[in-house]
Amino acid sequence: MNTWIRILTAVCCAGLVIAAGPGRGQDFPKKGNVEITVLFPAGTSADVTARVLAQGMAKQLGVNVLAVNRPGAGGAIGYRHVAAQKPDGYSLVWNSNSISTTFHSGQLSFDYKAFDPVARALVESVVVAVRSEAKWKTLKELVADAKSRPDAITVANSGVGSHTHISAVALFKTADAQVTDVPYAAAQIVPNLMGGHVDVVVQFPGALAGNVQAGRIRLLAALSAQRDPAFPDVPTARELGIDVALDAWRGIAVPKGTPQAVVAVLEKAIREAVQSAEFTAASEKLYVRPGFLPAAEFGKLIATEDAYLARIMEQVGLKKTP
Repeated sequence: MNTWIRILTAVCCAGLVIAAGPGRGQDFPKKGNVEITVLFPAGTSADVTARVLAQGMAKQLGVNVLAVNRPGAGGAIGYRHVAAQKPDGYSLVWNSNSISTTFHSGQLSFDYKAFDPVARALVESVVVAVRSEAKWKTLKELVADAKSRPDAITVANSGVGSHTHISAVALFKTADAQVTDVPYAAAQIVPNLMGGHVDVVVQFPGALAGNVQAGRIRLLAALSAQRDPAFPDVPTARELGIDVALDAWRGIAVPKGTPQAVVAVLEKAIREAVQSAEFTAASEKLYVRPGFLPAAEFGKLIATEDAYLARIMEQVGLKKTP
């Protein structure tokens, strides 16, 4: 009898150790602060939205959630950092379509499968814009001119391999028009457009909105699946007969192997943060759209988008083998 009692006691104690062991949802987060790696510089829409999300998550988790900028190489530097961290839920990445573009352009040796998806938080359109005094009033006029004068029109984007670069190349390649791509740091794009150093920009609307409202910049089209609610009068490229739709998304991912109980805790915190009045207000100011997706759906989206971007990048000659 004593032997059976000792065995039962040992089993019960083991169960308690497992239940209280590291990585269990009920014990997360207790070690300290949670850190979100932001792949782009301070002050960008990616940075600001990450910080608003971090504040909302902190309220739900009861610990500090810190947004730390690790920009460079189209996001590759930040992805490498997070992929190398322990899969315990304390190191997150504010990921985007860039996980696919950096991999397929050869800047990363691993793809999206190095991370476990947690949740999508927002969606952002990409727009085609020119100075208000430009001769092109529509995207069709711009494309027609580009076809008649190959490589004469300069188009600025946020760097080789960036989402805006892929979007620009895909647009003009699909339209069978040749332009000259000019990569800039994101902060340099608008000044160079306004200064007449480039003819066209393909960029996120938050960087252009002030000048659009002031009448200094004209939007010709949105490279998105649907019209952007902030600019309902701006048609999509698809509406104009050019089959390109490359919405940008941002969300949270964690190193592969993070316990599912921890992922569930983070997913719930993100859901509450994204649905908050604070996040909605910040999104409107930055011209992005809240778009929560839970882990399972987010994972399917990432896989689908990865295959789509791989095809596009191969078609336009930007796909490389890491």
